[in-house]
Amino acid sequence: MVTLTERQMMILRAIVRDYTNSGVPVGSKALAQQLPIHVSSATIRNEMATLESSGLIKKTHSSSGRVPSIKGYRFYVDHLIQPDPVRQNDINLIQSSLGSDFHKIDDIISQSANILSNLTSYTAFTLPPELQESRLSGFRLVPLGKRQVMAILVTDDGNVQNRAFDVPEGITADQLEPVVRLINDQLVGHTLPDVLARLNTDIPVEVSHYVTSPEGFLAIFGDVLRKAAQERFYIGGRLNVLNYSDDQDVDSLKSLYQLLDTNDDLADIIGKPSNQMQVRIGNEITNDVLKNYSLITATYDVDQHGQGMIAILGPTRMQYSRVIGLVDAFREELAKKLLDYYQHYGE
Repeated sequence: MVTLTERQMMILRAIVRDYTNSGVPVGSKALAQQLPIHVSSATIRNEMATLESSGLIKKTHSSSGRVPSIKGYRFYVDHLIQPDPVRQNDINLIQSSLGSDFHKIDDIISQSANILSNLTSYTAFTLPPELQESRLSGFRLVPLGKRQVMAILVTDDGNVQNRAFDVPEGITADQLEPVVRLINDQLVGHTLPDVLARLNTDIPVEVSHYVTSPEGFLAIFGDVLRKAAQERFYIGGRLNVLNYSDDQDVDSLKSLYQLLDTNDDLADIIGKPSNQMQVRIGNEITNDVLKNYSLITATYDVDQHGQGMIAILGPTRMQYSRVIGLVDAFREELAKKLLDYYQHYGE
C-alpha cells in the first residue's frame, strides 16, 4: 500500500475533488489557492511529482495540470473521502418524488431509478427487495383463436408475465385446462426457484397424465416462469452514459447499450447485496465495456421483506463524495416508502 504524508493526502484529496467537480486538470497554482494551509507552488509541484511517481496522479497531454489515476481514485475512496452532507432541497425532492400513491412495488422501484439519475446526472439502477422470494400466485391460459393461447403468470408481488404461443399439434385447449388446474393446485404459494426445480422433477410426470407429449407446453410455462423469476433491474438516465463516454466508436457504444438491456449481465456486474456500500472503479468492474466507468452499489433494508439494491454508474471522475452521500440518504428514504407501502397494501 502507498504511504503518504498528511500534506500529500491533502493535495491528492484536493486534486480529486477539483477534477471531479470541474473536469479540468489541476495545476499547482489552483491548489495553492484552495489548500487550508499555506504552501508555495514550488512545494506543491514537488509533492505532485511524488504523487505522480506513486501512480496516484498523471499528467495529461493537453495541460500542465494533473488528473487522478484509477489508483488515485481508489486511494481517495478508501482513505480520504468525506461524503458530502445531503442538501435539504435534495431530501425534499426525494421525499416529494416518492410521495405519490403507488399501487405496485415495481412502480416505486422504477420511479426510484429516475429520481436517482436526475439527482446525480448519472445512470441509476434499482432492484426490488428479494425477488428470489417471489411466489407463484396464479397461472391462466387465455384462448386467442387459431390455436393461439396466451399464458399469463402472476406472482405474489404483483408481477405479471405473459407469452402468446401456438398450441402444439395433437393437443387441444380443452386438454390444457386440467394441466392449468394441476399447476395452480400443486405450485401456487411456492417460490419461483422451487417451481422451476419441480419442472425438472415431478411435474412432467403429473402433466403426462393429461397430455401425451407435455414437453412443448412445459417449455412455454418454463420460459414465462424464468422471465418472472429473473432479477428486474430498472434503469434511469440511460442516455446519461453518453455524456461521459470518451469512446465515440459505434461498436463500443452498441456494446454498452446492449449491456444495459441484458438483465443477466447487469446482475453479474452489480453483484449480490452487501451490508457495505461498494465502489468499483474501472477494471474492478467485471465487464471490459465499463473500464472507463465507476459503479457505486448499496443495499436498502425493508425488514422482513428483505433487501433490495440501488446502483449508480458514472465516469471514473464521478463526484464520489456527493454521490455516496446521496445514495446513503436515498436508500433510507426508499426503505421508509416501501415499509409504508407494505403496511398499507402488502399485508
